[in-house]
Amino acid sequence: MKFTLLIAGGPYNSEAPYTALNFAKAALKEGHSIYRIFFYQDGVHCGNSLVTPPQDELNLPKEWNKFIKRNKLDCVVCIGAALRRGVIDEQEQSRYELPAANLHKNWPLSGLGQLIEATQHSDQVITFGA
Repeated sequence: MKFTLLIAGGPYNSEAPYTALNFAKAALKEGHSIYRIFFYQDGVHCGNSLVTPPQDELNLPKEWNKFIKRNKLDCVVCIGAALRRGVIDEQEQSRYELPAANLHKNWPLSGLGQLIEATQHSDQVITFGA
């Protein structure tokens, strides 16, 4: 089965990103595929490369980044939700003349069209958080 995952809960105010990560790992282990991971609403905070929790806590954004890289997965961060929450890439940093970018490298900002396109190519879309 081919999945698209929509993650709408933030890494430190919801169990959604943690549950989604465990689901994604299990799905791949069982031979399923993931067409796209779409980070939306507070889920965009999973793309923040500057998150630094205490050493005895899981760094969920870092874990997501490692998982996506290791499995060469397609992920998209909703640009509207990200800009509202201060999660930006280098292009938006320059555009808005901001002091820094904080989005993980190779995590593209894009619109809801990417989510719609993913639904057309997936057997199932699963939403985590809302």
